[in-house]
Amino acid sequence: MESLIKKLSISHRNCPECPSSKVIHVFFENVLGLLFPDFATELMKEGDQIAEKIEELRHKLSRILIRNKHLHNGDGAEIANLFFQKLEHVYDLLIQDVQAMFDGDPAAKSTTEIIRCYPGFYAVAAYRIAHLLHTLGVDLIPRMITEFAHSKTGVDIHPGAKIGEKFCIDHGTGIVIGETTIIGKCVKIYQGVTLGALSVEKSDADKKRHPTIEDYVVIYAGATILGGNTVIGNHSTIGGNVWITKSVPSNSKIYYQAKMYNPASDETDTYIIKN
Repeated sequence: MESLIKKLSISHRNCPECPSSKVIHVFFENVLGLLFPDFATELMKEGDQIAEKIEELRHKLSRILIRNKHLHNGDGAEIANLFFQKLEHVYDLLIQDVQAMFDGDPAAKSTTEIIRCYPGFYAVAAYRIAHLLHTLGVDLIPRMITEFAHSKTGVDIHPGAKIGEKFCIDHGTGIVIGETTIIGKCVKIYQGVTLGALSVEKSDADKKRHPTIEDYVVIYAGATILGGNTVIGNHSTIGGNVWITKSVPSNSKIYYQAKMYNPASDETDTYIIKN
């Protein structure tokens, strides 16, 4: 027991000001509640109330960053100021995402339903807030935000990914979007899609390992697209359960041609590209 106590004591001393997961999760949900009253514990109908809330959250983020200088290379207070200065752009992107999800899902009855009920929206909101922190040079905290959303929605988006406007996730569960993924505008992704890496070598950590998805692409359920050099051309449709490791030209449709299994035959399933 004394050995364990000694080890744990060293561990706690070496992490004196680590931001707890609970603190980061509360901060994220407060920011989300600020942007979308659907998630707020109380409505703020006056401009002064909103200004006070922004200042409160700016102060909280500033304190977190000042106490955890090892998570960034800048000035904590300045990073917090920049975060809230740029938050309007995040809000505008999320409004476009909501509209894209509403337009892309015939079952959606209102944008309010998208915001309150759709895991895809929650995951994208977490990503966009985390990505802003990521672009400001903050480590760990953005990942804590997206992993919190991952645990709630089943959608795993790395905060380092670059995702354009009007991004639509339908259903969402099981989606994985890797760190160096680039996604253009007006892209729609269904459940179970993986945008991943071919290589898992640690030496490749700083290389582009994940695919590029150009504008107006639709990727159906269960598709797997791998590799940093893999580009899915604009206006392409990727069918369900397709496995892709090579680039696809613009205006393509890719799908499997499934065949009944016959043990007496050497034939296997194939996929077809149509331009």
